[in-house]
Amino acid sequence: MGFPSFLRDDRLIAAGLGLTTVGFLFAMRTILEYYRDEAEIKPTPPKTQYITQETEDSLKLDTLESLLGHYNFAIRDTALKIIAGRAVNDSSAIYHLLWGITRKDYEERMEALRALAFAMEDNTFQEPLNVLNNPKAYSALVRSLELCLDDVKHEKLDDPLYDEYYLRDIGERRCLMLVSQLIHRFGPDKVVHAGFVEKWLAKQPWGEDDEERQNNFAMYMDRRKNRISDICFHLRTTKVGRKALVKAKLTTKSRRRRDRSDHIKVVLEISMTNEDDHDGMSRAELVPRVNDQSAEEQRLRRRHREAMVLNDGTHSLGRGDIIEREHDSNN
Repeated sequence: MGFPSFLRDDRLIAAGLGLTTVGFLFAMRTILEYYRDEAEIKPTPPKTQYITQETEDSLKLDTLESLLGHYNFAIRDTALKIIAGRAVNDSSAIYHLLWGITRKDYEERMEALRALAFAMEDNTFQEPLNVLNNPKAYSALVRSLELCLDDVKHEKLDDPLYDEYYLRDIGERRCLMLVSQLIHRFGPDKVVHAGFVEKWLAKQPWGEDDEERQNNFAMYMDRRKNRISDICFHLRTTKVGRKALVKAKLTTKSRRRRDRSDHIKVVLEISMTNEDDHDGMSRAELVPRVNDQSAEEQRLRRRHREAMVLNDGTHSLGRGDIIEREHDSNN
């Protein structure tokens, strides 16, 4: 069978037509998918837009008020930051809030405190506390704390295990938060001059008489780890703060001196034997040598020797600090 006969075979023609059909269908599918993808209209992604300072300044108050009621949280948060930034940079707005925190009406005072605390917590601006570093702001915060004394009645602060700070009124805690931030940033002197100790701290229920008040205050400082104890700790680090605490009868001048007696170093038993010859020179200043005794007496003396070393840390250890107890050699 020759090659021409092979080309005229029906089976070869059928196989060729089948392969051609399959290839044609595959090519058509590929072409159609390509044109379909090219003809598709894809949505353009939204471009990230940043609000410039000019855009912020152009927003009016009624626009910001409407944005505060928007359903989108990001828009509300942005509007709040813009308002907080304007308040920090506007001294009249800060003075209005300071005037609000000194009102006797509880709701009005809480609204002003909430707004002032939010403005100070905004991290967009580097130093928001600078606007409160003046006598008027310190006096307003102390006055607000003084008004908080009548909002809630507190129990006597004599329990060493119960920390009442987190159960205090939210307005009082907000004031203490701002006072603590100002003390950490600018020091406690201006807070003391504003009357923080005598107008608020001294009016806390420390006790009935002076001794009970001082003991409860010292216990509070030792046991509590909250903003009140932190503020009092910073007050005690300055001369003005310590003077105010003494004047308020919360502590005494001699308390620090008496506490030094607790730090006396006492060694009850020490070994006074001098068995190493190479270390004899270093101990010669502390241990007197006994040369007028026999070997047996010296052995009994070393065996029965007891001593106490008393040194309060104000000077180096010397022979006068060693108190020896003598034993009868006949025993």
